[in-house]
Amino acid sequence: MANSFEPQPDHHGLTPRDSPILREPENPLKPFYPGQPKSLSGIALRAFCLGMAFSASIIGIVSILYFTNSPMWRVPFFLLSLSTFHFLEFWTTAERNTTVAAVDSFLLTANWPAYAIAHSAAFIECIVVTVFFPNRHWAPFNSGRLLLVAGLFLVTVGQAVRSIAMLHAGASFNHKIQTRRAQSHLLVTTGIYGWLRHPSYFGFFYWGLGTQLVLGNTICFVFYSAVLFQFFQNRVKVEEEKLVQFFGDDYGRTTIG
Repeated sequence: MANSFEPQPDHHGLTPRDSPILREPENPLKPFYPGQPKSLSGIALRAFCLGMAFSASIIGIVSILYFTNSPMWRVPFFLLSLSTFHFLEFWTTAERNTTVAAVDSFLLTANWPAYAIAHSAAFIECIVVTVFFPNRHWAPFNSGRLLLVAGLFLVTVGQAVRSIAMLHAGASFNHKIQTRRAQSHLLVTTGIYGWLRHPSYFGFFYWGLGTQLVLGNTICFVFYSAVLFQFFQNRVKVEEEKLVQFFGDDYGRTTIG
């Protein structure tokens, strides 16, 4: 005789807990729980850490410039640029492409570990040169200040172009190349996309080179140039194939930039 507390099979051989009618529906809020793709706690923690890094960077830059003549201010400047970049990557996504905003929208672990290695190398080169070779005149024809200004300009413009592009594209922008066209995907040809075909890539490329000019990194500037060019060249090739597949001749008539 079966235990009276044990679920009994129905006439289809299913116990009540296995019945598709009685199955408990999946919690629609699950993606927002800790450890999930859209974890609210994970997003809050990353935003808090980026804010702390941003604030510490400003304090570091002002303190070094006020109390010393050391070029070491370049190190917290790089941290300031990085914290700003990663915060804006998430914010622009959340603002204009809300449904896909997730923990990885910060891009903090994108292209891991190559991305982390590149930035670590930039920090190390700048610190080593600043500490051990403070009087090294690396810039040709005494153009150090000119290159510094050029670097600050590229960082500012590159960040602005990328963020504006993401905001303008809205739901049509995604950090990952899409292999299937969604209903939300539109061919954007107005605004900044009327001037540049890939403004977000343009912005990131020159933002990256600008940071190395500000840091005074000769070695990393060369490697950043080569690696970023190769990365975006390969990415654009794949992306344009998909765009032609999605939009046909309409994409071919867009402005090349």
